[in-house]
Amino acid sequence: MSFADDIELRSLPIRRAILEHPFVVGVGDGTLDVAKFKHYVLKDYVYLVDYSRVLAMAAARAQDLDTMGWFARLLDETLNVEMDLHRSYCAEFGITTVELETTTPAPTTVAYTSYLLNVAHQGSFPELVASLVPCQWGYWEIGENLARNGEPADAPLYSQWIRMYTSQEFSDLADAIRNLVNRLGDRAGPDELEAMGRAYMTSLRYEYLFWDMAYNLETWPV
Repeated sequence: MSFADDIELRSLPIRRAILEHPFVVGVGDGTLDVAKFKHYVLKDYVYLVDYSRVLAMAAARAQDLDTMGWFARLLDETLNVEMDLHRSYCAEFGITTVELETTTPAPTTVAYTSYLLNVAHQGSFPELVASLVPCQWGYWEIGENLARNGEPADAPLYSQWIRMYTSQEFSDLADAIRNLVNRLGDRAGPDELEAMGRAYMTSLRYEYLFWDMAYNLETWPV
């Protein structure tokens, strides 16, 4: 059994909890309070800034030129395409670029990105890749699950979000990182596999907490 198949089976309760989270369900049926979605896209923008730093570290630490190039292209796509699309998408919700650039990250955002940056600096390269899989593969899984149930007819911006994560481009990205983590897992010893599993599970739990953060409009209490 591949690393991804094994860890996804072991993490099924958490993955199911994500798919059943009221934020995700609300996007799918169009009932999610727009204020909660705006909170999400603001914090997600902040997340993407540090996520880009993690991708830069992954490119620098990659063990072959093909993998280095793949992460470098993903970094370029994130910084110069995805973030522009994010700004355009936010404008449709009435969120200005100034508002995006001055967003204060929520506690969960800080915790998640700090964890990824820590793995990028101190973990092994296979751990780093494993820590990125829940975001890349997870968004595709959410999008596919929502698309199967039908896009919300009365919430075009939510439909647009679902289509973004079910696009062929994003599907190819999800497949690529899943294939990479499997190749790394095939070469890993027992201790490395255990470390990769911990990295995956920790990031997956943060993915759940990120939806929770958005749904509960989490801010700093003091």
